[in-house]
Amino acid sequence: MSDTGAAKRPPTIDDVLRLRAAEPLPSRDGDPVEGVPRDGAAPPRIVEIARLAGVSPITVSRALRHPEKVAEAKRRKILEIVERTGYATNPHARALRSGQSNIVAAFVSNLQSEQFCLAVQGCGEVLEPQGYQLMIGQTSYSYAKETTMIQSLREMRPAAVMFTGVIEIEENRRALRALGIPIMETWAYPRDPIDMLVGFSNIDSGRQAAEHFAERGYRRVGFIGRRSGRGALRLTGFREGARAAGLDIVAELSVDGVSSMVDGRRALGDLLSRNAAVEAVFCANDLLATGALLEARRLGMRLPDDIAILGFGHNDVAEELPPGLTTIGIDSRDLGRQAGSMILQRMRGEMPSEPISAVELTLTRRGSS
Repeated sequence: MSDTGAAKRPPTIDDVLRLRAAEPLPSRDGDPVEGVPRDGAAPPRIVEIARLAGVSPITVSRALRHPEKVAEAKRRKILEIVERTGYATNPHARALRSGQSNIVAAFVSNLQSEQFCLAVQGCGEVLEPQGYQLMIGQTSYSYAKETTMIQSLREMRPAAVMFTGVIEIEENRRALRALGIPIMETWAYPRDPIDMLVGFSNIDSGRQAAEHFAERGYRRVGFIGRRSGRGALRLTGFREGARAAGLDIVAELSVDGVSSMVDGRRALGDLLSRNAAVEAVFCANDLLATGALLEARRLGMRLPDDIAILGFGHNDVAEELPPGLTTIGIDSRDLGRQAGSMILQRMRGEMPSEPISAVELTLTRRGSS
């Protein structure tokens, strides 16, 4: 049974965290963030190298591609400037400058997430028939990895970039803008995306979870999820919804670095040890929720009589695992297709009529609540 609920209302703006590269930056994964670009400056172009060397752009091109055709003194001066300025001479950068790049970089938060992979597949279904290829990387919810990947884009220079998330570090946002290529963010609904956005309100998803528990008659509720990023936004919405519905949040458990259902098993055990009277738990993603459901069954608890569990994600396993996991989510493949269509428009020199788009949240009720 599906219910769009809060999704029918205009989406609530996600007040996404914005960070500056201070020492140290807070981390998503427990590791300090180092090497964040401070200025976001664009890499120099061939015309700038030519200006500094006092030659024409074609002379710079000859010096790099056919050095035997350029006088030694000029060639040495050009090469010295190239080295000093960090001018990108790799094939991907040359392809983009000539308008021939066909690489679209797609960075996912977690390759184990079915929903992120579906979104990338949906994007590929739009772009690949047009001759573009997706290159996929994993940020692992890590600021440090995200920063390293963004720095690599300055030399690789793909035709466009897609993220299954939004960029929080201001220096990284500036660096991406400076690339001068289409940038697509997803999986949230901030007021100020870098360029284009296909997303949804994480705050609304948390409110919808609380409203569902209230409708089902639960009063003592709990939350399991990440303490930063989208998890924090979902918790904010859950708190707001619980307060409005008169629910009592009796337990909140932070789980970072989620990698498997084992994390959900452990989390529910920890949460119950802190407050065994909790009647219903909202897990901020389906990996946690699936693990929590398995742990509840291992403990001999009846779902939803002894405890109700609600997840986020719409993973396939949610329907197959008895008694079925109630979950909130989106059509991830459709999100990817929308993102791909907008990226394709921009790469063709067109401007999407709506560079910011919201997809619908749906709640599918099954036996766990």
